Amino acid sequence: MPKPPAELRFSILGPVSVHAADRALPLGPLKQRVVLAVLLCQANTPVSIDVLTEAVWDDEPPRTARKNLQAYVSNLRQALAAAGAADRLTLRPGGYRITVDASELDSLRFQALAGAGREAAADGDAEWAVRLLDEARGLWTGSPLAELDRSPVLRSLVERLTARYLSVCEDWAEAALAAGRPRGVADALAELAEQHPLRERLRAAQMAALHRSGRRGEAMAVYDEVRQQLSRELGLSPSTVLESMYRKVIADVGEPAGHAAHRPAPNSFPADTPDFSGRGEVLAQLLEAAASEHAAPCVLTGPVGVGKTALALRAAHRLADDFPGGRFFVRLRDEAGAPRRTASVAAELLAQAGIRDDASRDPESAAARWRGWLADRRVQLVLDDAPDEAAVRPLLPGSGRGCVIVTARTQLAGLAPAQRIEVPELSTAEALDLLGRLVGTGRVLCDRPAAERVVTACGRLPLAVRAAGLKLAVLRHVPLAQFADRLADSPSVLDELAVGDVRIRPCAADEWDRLPERYRSTLRRLAGLPLQGWFTADEAATALGAEARVTQRELELMIEAGAVLSSESEVTAHATVYTLPYLTHLYAREAA
Repeated sequence: MPKPPAELRFSILGPVSVHAADRALPLGPLKQRVVLAVLLCQANTPVSIDVLTEAVWDDEPPRTARKNLQAYVSNLRQALAAAGAADRLTLRPGGYRITVDASELDSLRFQALAGAGREAAADGDAEWAVRLLDEARGLWTGSPLAELDRSPVLRSLVERLTARYLSVCEDWAEAALAAGRPRGVADALAELAEQHPLRERLRAAQMAALHRSGRRGEAMAVYDEVRQQLSRELGLSPSTVLESMYRKVIADVGEPAGHAAHRPAPNSFPADTPDFSGRGEVLAQLLEAAASEHAAPCVLTGPVGVGKTALALRAAHRLADDFPGGRFFVRLRDEAGAPRRTASVAAELLAQAGIRDDASRDPESAAARWRGWLADRRVQLVLDDAPDEAAVRPLLPGSGRGCVIVTARTQLAGLAPAQRIEVPELSTAEALDLLGRLVGTGRVLCDRPAAERVVTACGRLPLAVRAAGLKLAVLRHVPLAQFADRLADSPSVLDELAVGDVRIRPCAADEWDRLPERYRSTLRRLAGLPLQGWFTADEAATALGAEARVTQRELELMIEAGAVLSSESEVTAHATVYTLPYLTHLYAREAA
């Protein structure tokens, strides 16, 4: 008695698969799956032997190609027979054909939902259109036919499916905007726009979503990015769709069209760190502090390499639209690590604001002019790598409701009022995520214990993990375990963590050189303590050969200087534990 047919589900919008009920059918070797994929891409239509041959072997078919195709089809029929559906795959005058219902094949369901969604949008029912088009988007489970070798035939089929998907995403975005849901659209299109940066309808929808979400600065940045990329790569200007959207954003911001075409306010912010990882809790703390109505600056403190600047810029970019007066970023040290003169910094800030500084070299004169410009404006100001309080005070606004974020290796204890946030090293999970972004998540997951050893040897510092990741991305042949062994056995981890112009040793040396000799001497004697370990004042006193009270006072002074870190827990002085900044500890071991 023949077996009753099971419910079948065919999938090509991702890996090729066939399911009978909840059981995946075995589809055989790669070439056999290619045959099935081509048949499903042209379901219910005969596909010629020549097309199948080209799809499987490109332009180098073997003499037995026809017999091999017959074998592949026969094997596929046997797999379908297990579900009572052997008659689905037949030979017709025009070639082989697979018969499926629209409800059984994901690409056919996708087309049906897309058509219904577009009809609903044309009828003015935006809500129903969003639901239908979103359901169509949900059928996409990855790059179609991703696991198959890409012959020209397959590439053509994949490009056609991808174009349909992008068109549906654009339809969905426009319907969602019409339904008043810009925030969801802005987030959903971000990754897609990165993958298809020159698809102008998609970018116009992204601009509209950002603009209506109150993120006008980001909308302007999208336009500027597309404009430059079109000009650089294709020698073209933006389409009328993008241009009209840009003019709408300009009009709503209140700037005349054609004036300062892509810079509505001063903006010297560097780009956000693309591989920024983790930091959820401390970022939320910083965002809350920076967005408050209080004028006190937020001071991010922590040792070199811990990611203070990246964190400051991530928060600043998030809050950009709340400060229409402008965004200013300036470093308070020169390239050699020496503190810059206040007059030089103030002149740079005035230049960023579009004001020529004709004043004398008197630092107070330039700084006063800068503060006067700030007085009635709502701006963002990031002062990076402050050497001391005196470098910061003259640059702070005396009034207004601006946002000031300062990064410093020391505590800047004399700067008041201020909201201080200590930036810790990454958690192990955050460090592994960062490493995975650089070397590939699969490579990390294949040997997680070795990956953990790598990030641990990097002190879980973003700068060091990034150096290791960039090096491993180049040295694809080096297993993670082997690199972890090199870090463990190397007499100088600082030299291993170097690739291109990303080098950890100069950063550690700069940190070491800026410390007074008195502190360097103390660190040499503490260098024998365990790396990344906590110690008490008594243990430090033993290592230093000094009295406990004298040692405790010395440790407190070194905390202010950023040469020693203490636990965030509020405990008695007797129970307080300390640790050394990781890169400083490594350098001190060499110096000892």
